[in-house]
Amino acid sequence: MRPEHSHVTGPPPRPSPDHSDCRAVASVLARVGDKWSVFVIMMLIDGPKRFNELKRMINGISQRMLTLTLRGLERDGLVTRTVFPTIPPRVDYELTGLGRGLAEPVKALGQWAFTHLPEIEGARQDFDARNAE
Repeated sequence: MRPEHSHVTGPPPRPSPDHSDCRAVASVLARVGDKWSVFVIMMLIDGPKRFNELKRMINGISQRMLTLTLRGLERDGLVTRTVFPTIPPRVDYELTGLGRGLAEPVKALGQWAFTHLPEIEGARQDFDARNAE
């Protein structure tokens, strides 16, 4: 056991009997597992970006969906929105410390998907062929 983990004792806590903690975790996973949220987090890993910069970088996202995604990420404490008092106003979006902590698992998930894409596509084709009959 590494020293920074020496304070951990016993098994992790069990879910509450009413499953309220499961519902809370599900709402977080819904946000961070949403495809647009994943793309936004990936684009912000390298530093702050402006709204239109993000829109250009994320192929297929509408202005409305980007706005909703950024608001949700900001609400959950994963992204900060900074308005600069220029004319016209400049707005930057940046990952918070919490968001940067999520960036590594998101990158790993994206890499896994990219690596296994041929296998997944093959499985989909096999499934569709079996169920087309």
